[in-house]
Amino acid sequence: MDDMELRQLEYFIAVSKELHFSRAAERLNIAQPTLSQQIKILEDEVGIPLFDRIGKKTALTEAGKILLRHSERVFYEIEQAEAALRDLNGLQLGKLTIGSLLTCVSYLLPPAIARFKHLYPNVDLSVQGLRNGDIKKGVLENGLDMGISFLPIENADIASIPLFREELSLAVPANHPLANEEVVEMAALEHVPTVLLPGNYFLRQLIDSYCAELGITLQPTLEMTTLESLTQMVSEGIGMTILPAPYLSFLNNPRIVNVRLVNPTIERTIGFIYRKDKYMCTTTKTFMDQVMETSKVF
Repeated sequence: MDDMELRQLEYFIAVSKELHFSRAAERLNIAQPTLSQQIKILEDEVGIPLFDRIGKKTALTEAGKILLRHSERVFYEIEQAEAALRDLNGLQLGKLTIGSLLTCVSYLLPPAIARFKHLYPNVDLSVQGLRNGDIKKGVLENGLDMGISFLPIENADIASIPLFREELSLAVPANHPLANEEVVEMAALEHVPTVLLPGNYFLRQLIDSYCAELGITLQPTLEMTTLESLTQMVSEGIGMTILPAPYLSFLNNPRIVNVRLVNPTIERTIGFIYRKDKYMCTTTKTFMDQVMETSKVF
């Protein structure tokens, strides 16, 4: 396949993702007429329309869906070949893109990142704090080289390596009576003001599942979407929240006391996830090693 054909597939993938020729042309930094012409040439070559153009709407045909699947595979294999060749040549270059749980970005990754950049200063490292579902999606779609996620992940195309288990603890305002307790039973939280993540967040779902086993329901007085906002509300005395114990310890906020939850103690497993068919280059393995070293303290 010559360069023009590969370029046509690149253009086709962009239009498939955007489903809008103007936005795809802008993303590719080319003129829209040029993009439309190349897609028309590609359609003539395959002998069947790849897009349905109905008014201002663009949609993939069945043929387009088939070509998209194989086109993405072509570019994925090219990336894998380039990674393998860089390893063979001992080139400490390239780009590594990691998706991680937001809590891990705060307390787990900074030491690992510092050591990794010392070893590979010429590797462009991108670490994105994401929700669990977005990490899984990014790994599957090859937008991420690797993820640091909750385990287990139920998907036949994803492999995982456990890192550590962590407890969730109760974050209590320092002037609250419960701040003087060493432990608090989960059942005691049913009637106290709480501030929690919304119900579509994995961490909230985990908390709710433990509560359901106890036959209780937490009724938060406030729901917020970031860990920083939750801890800010706790420090202001608005309510209590439940967050990973290592994260709360890392914050070391004098206005918040970290109290252990018992009966039951909520735990979760954190680990690496990656595509089973993805080439694991030396830089990726080194990054994993650095994170594993850091995780030993948790």
